[in-house]
Amino acid sequence: MKPLHPWDVSVEEAIHIQEALNDRIILKKTFSEIRTIGGGDVSYSKNGNRLFGAIVVLSFPQMETLDVATCEGKVSFPYIPTLLSFREGPILTKTFQKLKIKPDVMIFDGQGIAHPSGIGLASHMGLWLNLPSIGCAKTPLLVGSVLPGPSKGNFEWIRKEGKKVGAVLRTKEKVKPLFISPGHRIDLMTSIELILKSCRGFRIPEPLRKAHQASRLMRE
Repeated sequence: MKPLHPWDVSVEEAIHIQEALNDRIILKKTFSEIRTIGGGDVSYSKNGNRLFGAIVVLSFPQMETLDVATCEGKVSFPYIPTLLSFREGPILTKTFQKLKIKPDVMIFDGQGIAHPSGIGLASHMGLWLNLPSIGCAKTPLLVGSVLPGPSKGNFEWIRKEGKKVGAVLRTKEKVKPLFISPGHRIDLMTSIELILKSCRGFRIPEPLRKAHQASRLMRE
């Protein structure tokens, strides 16, 4: 894994790094087959000083757990929603390095390109890991989203300056939708398709759900 940039930066430097990386994002499908899919999640200690990263790798489409890696560290960057990757990126990259099985695609609990700067956590991590990545967030960063119909699979586009950058996707009937966007090396429709295929009766896709369980277990 070749570092893209230092993590120990100021807020102003982080913004400049985001802007510089934006042009390197690839928004087309760069793979033909998926056998493994990963989910990355971060939990925080009650006092907010420490964070716990977890990445779970599952078989696809069976969704059987193949590998789990966890890592603990200190929080070193302030909470700024549009700069989440600088807060959680360091622990996620360290966690990824501990995996014995590297996934074909990663899902992150954050935005892809449906982001004010066009590069959310999933896009940043996809670039850093050089992997196809998908952003799967519980709340939007872009305003103006329309809620989809009540059935699983219903979705409405998320647009930025008139361009489709994501989807508000219903992953379970009559539950709150998720906000899906491509991160890197994948297109929007494939991102939606993989999220739906990764759900097993829950709102959250299995790779993220199991990564969240693993990070919470570490915290507790």
